[in-house]
Amino acid sequence: MKKILSFIFLVITSLPVAAQVSVEARIDSIEMFIGEQVHVTLTVTAGEQSNVAFPVFKPQQMVTPGVEVLHSTATEKEPIDNGQAVYRQVYTLTSFDGKLYYLPPFAVKVDGKEYKSKSLALKVIEVPVDTANVNQFFGPKDVQDNPFSWSDWQAPFWLSVLMLLLGAMAYYIYMRLRTGKPIIASIKVVKRLLPHQKAMKAIEHIREEKMVQSEDQKEYYTRLTETLRHYIYERYGFNAMEMTSSEIIARLMAVADQKSLDELRVLFQTADLVKFAKYSTLINENDMNLVNAIEFINQTKIENMPTEEIVRPQLTSEEVRTVKTRRVLRVAVWLMAAACAGILVYVCYAMYQLMA
Repeated sequence: MKKILSFIFLVITSLPVAAQVSVEARIDSIEMFIGEQVHVTLTVTAGEQSNVAFPVFKPQQMVTPGVEVLHSTATEKEPIDNGQAVYRQVYTLTSFDGKLYYLPPFAVKVDGKEYKSKSLALKVIEVPVDTANVNQFFGPKDVQDNPFSWSDWQAPFWLSVLMLLLGAMAYYIYMRLRTGKPIIASIKVVKRLLPHQKAMKAIEHIREEKMVQSEDQKEYYTRLTETLRHYIYERYGFNAMEMTSSEIIARLMAVADQKSLDELRVLFQTADLVKFAKYSTLINENDMNLVNAIEFINQTKIENMPTEEIVRPQLTSEEVRTVKTRRVLRVAVWLMAAACAGILVYVCYAMYQLMA
């Protein structure tokens, strides 16, 4: 008795599940011209965990004589309410014989049990042909190449993009270089006075200012000895500005006339006494020392020294780096411009070959 009740219970509980399975076939057009295509959508509503097996057709397999399957899509599953799901598959059909076709029901298996859709109809319409005027129709065409193939055009395309990027970068760098303030490290050739000419010019200023008669004897002898020290430095090449009077005389002993050195020694000694010992001199003594200074310059001057001097500006480390950077950027601009020109020539040639 228990076995009978269990069997009845299983039958009763399985009936709602079986009633929930539905199969629907829908065709997007019941008419088509010869060689056209129609799509049959087969939809199954069943449990979400059900095993649904759609009918399988090979390419060019006949659904019914005269109608063949070209393609079928993969099964799509879309969950809905109450644990149900919609399963869907699309078949592409075609026909090359004009008539009305009966499409038999499509059989679908759900959990091993077969369910069938309703039958469909498809009318294939023939194209009327005027056999009396066949010249108005064009004959069959040969197989033609695809007019556009990305594999042929991708190299010119990407090279064109690269050319535009390089061109934009080169233009940007060029404008930055153009608007930036240039650093000009030009070498100048300037006229310069000879050492004795500078010294005589300084002594002439001392005369014009009448410092010989000035009461400020320290200022007079300071300017006079500084003029002589500058002259000795430029004439003989040793730093007389940083040496004492006795050191200067000792260095000049080997190169200057003894008489002129005696007069120069007296001049430096008098100047040291005036500057450091507050010694007072007479006007004629000042005049004599001025004449001795002029005499020493005239006796030791060199007339045939060069009168032009090349002045080379000294750049800071930052300016040197800036100059080097500008040179590198100029080279980069030229290289990018050359690369753009080369790419442009190649792209034009490639496009000519593709369009020829």
